[in-house]
Amino acid sequence: MDYQEVCQVYRDLEKTSKGLEKTTILAKFLAKIKTEPELIYLIQGRVFPDYDEREFGISEQLAIKAISKSTGFNESRVVSEFKKLGDLGLSAEKIMQDKRQSTLFSKKITTDKVLANLRKLPELEGKGTVEHKLNLIIELLNSASPEEAKYLVRTLLADMKVGVGSGILRDAIVELVYQPKDITEKKEKALQIQEAYDKATDFAEVFEKAILNKLGEISLNPGKPVKVMLYPKAENIEDAFKIVGRPAAFEFKYDGFRMMLNKQENKDITIFTRRLDNVTNQFPDAVKYASENISGKTFIIDCEAVGFDPKTKKYRPFQDISQRIKRKYEIEKLEKELPIELKIFDIIYYNGKSLINEPFKKRRELIEKIVKSISYKIQLAEQLITGDEKQAEEFYDRALDEGQEGLMAKSLQAPYKPGARIGYAVKIKPEGEDFDLVITGAEYGTGKRAGWLTSFDVACNSDGELLDIGKVSTGLKEKPEEGLSFLELTKLLKKIIIKEDGRHVFVKPEIVLTVQYQNIQKSPSYSSGYALRFPRVRALRPDRGIQDIATLKEVEKEARKEL
Repeated sequence: MDYQEVCQVYRDLEKTSKGLEKTTILAKFLAKIKTEPELIYLIQGRVFPDYDEREFGISEQLAIKAISKSTGFNESRVVSEFKKLGDLGLSAEKIMQDKRQSTLFSKKITTDKVLANLRKLPELEGKGTVEHKLNLIIELLNSASPEEAKYLVRTLLADMKVGVGSGILRDAIVELVYQPKDITEKKEKALQIQEAYDKATDFAEVFEKAILNKLGEISLNPGKPVKVMLYPKAENIEDAFKIVGRPAAFEFKYDGFRMMLNKQENKDITIFTRRLDNVTNQFPDAVKYASENISGKTFIIDCEAVGFDPKTKKYRPFQDISQRIKRKYEIEKLEKELPIELKIFDIIYYNGKSLINEPFKKRRELIEKIVKSISYKIQLAEQLITGDEKQAEEFYDRALDEGQEGLMAKSLQAPYKPGARIGYAVKIKPEGEDFDLVITGAEYGTGKRAGWLTSFDVACNSDGELLDIGKVSTGLKEKPEEGLSFLELTKLLKKIIIKEDGRHVFVKPEIVLTVQYQNIQKSPSYSSGYALRFPRVRALRPDRGIQDIATLKEVEKEARKEL
């Protein structure tokens, strides 16, 4: 297939903001690529499955250099266009249009060539890497039309601007493969596709199997990351019982970060975060604890890594140990200074068999048999099974007294639903509410905060669309040694700026914050229709992504409580 055909789809998607229209556009494209399912990655601006964490490693500066070399215009011209347009893809298109007046293109670009060149980028390392990457990009741009250049550059920078989330891609597969007759059938088929995707985290595999009517063949596979089950909030113990039933399993909610421990037969343990990142090398202690104290040839185990003070043995908040997630150096030092304890609470695969459809009660019984508990290394999550509200309240009080965040309440009969937030289990936390939200923009400070980004636009999620819910600027420190600082967040955000408008910048939605607030009020100023009053940054959450942030439905639910 010519790459131009894919660009036509990008163009059509950009022209509409309506989800149903985007779904139809994608369904027509999918009909053309039934024998080439991997082309579905390009629609997402990717060349690998979602579970594959390889990145192109292309900065804006390197992209500018590639555009310059392929067009013959100097870099200052490219930068000038970028400043005017705020989109390096549009800048490439504009400059290519000027080039086209005097240059003939050598040949059409095929999708095979695009995939081949882009897939080589993450593999390059060592001496001459930058030059090799440039040559691969320039080879594509030299044959690209202006429009193709626009989307190639956007793909390289992971910023497609076509408004396609996983929900729309899922619905497009449903529309093409099943052609549902009514809304009920559409929802039923969408659920089947979603469940398959949550196991595979690979739309190409799901698309291919759906066409062949073999979705049932998709299964969990230790060593390949899988999305974790998510937990909505319950208002209190009584509300939790209404949602999950009586009796229920109550477990401490730990202030740590999720880990999925994967054991393949005759291989070392691999660790993935809820964002599907491989953090095995950052946590040799977790690998050791699991290897020595969990019996089984193969397994996928869901757990929480909780930090504690090596001297006092008191548990520490997530923010104190969050730096271990991203750090690639001084691992042994961090292991001693910021030790963790694994809190095991679920298992979804064991010795060659998927357990996601087994009731939670059986899954818990299994981990009780195969996990050897050792204090400050690995333990089962503290649990109480009861149908009595008073007992549950006492357990809740004990969790808070011991410094935990609250409780989880779980249905004893429920299966495990990867990637789902449907009420098989809920979290119960004290008042003093907070949301996990993603940063979409920021504003440079003035005076003594000049040069720092100090006011942050935050958004919630509504079926894959990010909706603004306010700005937050308090809760950060001016001195890095005092905690999460303006300087630290500024450094992270400057790497992902996609557009500047005076003092305001727009950033890729990658950085998640836990934001506390006093209450919620309706507001026409923000696309969500709501605003947080007196918001305050509580923590940076490098372990979480867009799929983990608060949904508009959750915001609306919390807002109704205040009416």
